[in-house]
Amino acid sequence: MIRILHTSDWHLGQHFIGKSRLAEHQKFVQWLLDKIKEKQIDAVVIAGDVYDTGSPPSYARELYNQLVVAINKLGCQLIVLGGNHDSVSTLNESKGLLKYLSADVVANVQDNLSDQVITLNNRQGEPSAMLCAIPYIRPRDVLQSHANESASDKAQALGNAIAEHYQQVYEVADRKRKALGLALPIIATGHLTAMGVKSSDSVRDIYVGSLEAFPASAFPPADYIALGHIHRPQVVAKSEHIRYCGSPIALSFDELGSQKQVLMVEFDETALVSVEPIYVPQFQPMQAIKGDLNHIEETLIEIGRTAHELPVWLSIEVETQDYLNDLTQRIEKLTQDLPVEVLLLRRARKQRSSELIRQEKETLDELNPFEVFERRLESEQFEGDDETLRLQRIKECFAQIVHQVEEEHGLAPSKPASTTLKAEGLPDMTHSTVSEPMLEGEGEEADPVTAIADDVEVLPLFNEEPPLTAPPAAPTTSARPSKKPKADSDTPIVDDLFATGDDV
Repeated sequence: MIRILHTSDWHLGQHFIGKSRLAEHQKFVQWLLDKIKEKQIDAVVIAGDVYDTGSPPSYARELYNQLVVAINKLGCQLIVLGGNHDSVSTLNESKGLLKYLSADVVANVQDNLSDQVITLNNRQGEPSAMLCAIPYIRPRDVLQSHANESASDKAQALGNAIAEHYQQVYEVADRKRKALGLALPIIATGHLTAMGVKSSDSVRDIYVGSLEAFPASAFPPADYIALGHIHRPQVVAKSEHIRYCGSPIALSFDELGSQKQVLMVEFDETALVSVEPIYVPQFQPMQAIKGDLNHIEETLIEIGRTAHELPVWLSIEVETQDYLNDLTQRIEKLTQDLPVEVLLLRRARKQRSSELIRQEKETLDELNPFEVFERRLESEQFEGDDETLRLQRIKECFAQIVHQVEEEHGLAPSKPASTTLKAEGLPDMTHSTVSEPMLEGEGEEADPVTAIADDVEVLPLFNEEPPLTAPPAAPTTSARPSKKPKADSDTPIVDDLFATGDDV
């Protein structure tokens, strides 16, 4: 009988939108040590991404070393696999030393496959399972490039090479258990994306080409397959023995919907007996709020009524059709007396799916800029007087930009797709230029052809809303508009309280 604790994706040293996760990781490590002692765990398997970067900060390395020593004192075996975030050299620098503390480190694919097969012993020192220690597989570790290969050929070759590596290591493990004269269960690990799983914002794609996922059918017939890289716990291909345990702490706000856990896997002398999740407490309160201002205010009031030892980290996504140029100030006012920290503030924009090609075999070569622009506008919603004025301003800006580009490059003038794209009340376009201040603050929306808007527009917000009407274009003989100094109101203002960043 042996009990394995399966965990992965710790990402020690992560900075989350300017916030250190050290306190959370320290609490998690102490919690984990308590569970190892309570559940009488025989071996802990970390299936990749023990660090967040290849050059982790010193405090992350120190915590890692403390963990190794503490687990050894509990009489527990530790196996650390390299992930796509881990540096092979960083993990290997202490590999030899940690071996004396019952910790095996497999940072990358080994030349001698026997080095990737580890015998797991129970607390009585008896061989109880064979582990195929397979880390993140880099293409160069198992594949040689050949000339004139297409992307699909390379992807296919990589998938076959990974499957072959799994099979070869499994065969070595099978030979070792036969040499022991025992029908021990075989466990395999992996750090990759298996087919059909759901990832999160903090997960980076790790394979190039068209190999987006590894099929579950390509895994060897191991009794249990402990996977890492996907941060949400889940079963792969409805196979209870192929599991992602997920990350122990939320590494992005979109991971808050799943309960964090580690997996306790129990085997008898020959096979898998059970897989039991052990739920990890939330050491740092976090919450994502999405809705209109009324809903956000109600949610914030509810948070204020709940006692928290630590400030709640918030991601706020505001759904509104209004511009709300004072949105930052409004949120700051709502949160100033509450035990919260707003880490991410963004404005949601509801969009219908955009389809530039509306007729069969229609290509961009057949459309002029105005026709492409009109297709793009059809995917947006402009409701109310303010939005109608904003639409007119966008059209006027676009018409002037197109003319300026065509004039500079000596192109024949394009004709608007419809009269709705003609700028009303503008001077003759053959002698007009773009007034630079008119475009300040409207960068994304003034160029909708080359910059298709994302589902979410991340702040910083501008201090002042751009004028609702475009200033008249001044006639000039120069093909290039003259620049004038920016006014103070033209400069984007970001409140330090609402620093933005990726959820990684």
